[in-house]
Amino acid sequence: MAQGRFVAYYRVSTQQQGRSGLGLDAQRVAVTQYLDGGRWTLLDAFTEIETGKGSNALDKRPQLRAALELCRKRKATLVIAKLDRLARNVHFVSGLIESGVDFVAADMPQANKTMIQIYAVMSEWERDAISKRTKDALAAAKTRGVKLGTKGAANLRKVNDRRHAYAQAHAESLRDVLLGLKARGFTQRQMAGELNKLDVKAPRGRKWHLPTVQRVLARIER
Repeated sequence: MAQGRFVAYYRVSTQQQGRSGLGLDAQRVAVTQYLDGGRWTLLDAFTEIETGKGSNALDKRPQLRAALELCRKRKATLVIAKLDRLARNVHFVSGLIESGVDFVAADMPQANKTMIQIYAVMSEWERDAISKRTKDALAAAKTRGVKLGTKGAANLRKVNDRRHAYAQAHAESLRDVLLGLKARGFTQRQMAGELNKLDVKAPRGRKWHLPTVQRVLARIER
């Protein structure tokens, strides 16, 4: 159960979402559920509507700066609904960890600083990979004069090749994490459970299972 003083921080990334309330209600519910029970005090709540892109994301977030300052003054813990509401940026998350302000994500309440950094690394990689794949695919299609949605054996083969390359790149991004768990004596089944606990996404954004771990390890060790 939650104990102590808390400051809540909610964020959506567009003006449209801010006006509609899309996403904010769900964040408030998640924080409320996390705080349910125990002896706690919610000192204040701050809501931000902006973009989180860039390593200087904190400069664009006056509400987050105000929330952190209140936490420092009142020795409170910053509480958010999900870690990605802060940032999918390793530098930014590392800076928060080093700021001296304790923070907790309602969807990962047991996560320590190492787990949070691993999550941030994977989130940043996934964001950049998706962006690059999208840009590359559009540029290639434009160069070839291919209309979006065109079907055929050649297009299918190219799609499969891109999927294979993505799977290999994703496996390589997990090399240190998986080999580290292996060195610590984790079985492959235990690795799947630990990755799910850390909220590290498996290929295609799915949950980890024993066969998934085996396939990714096979790619790494080939």
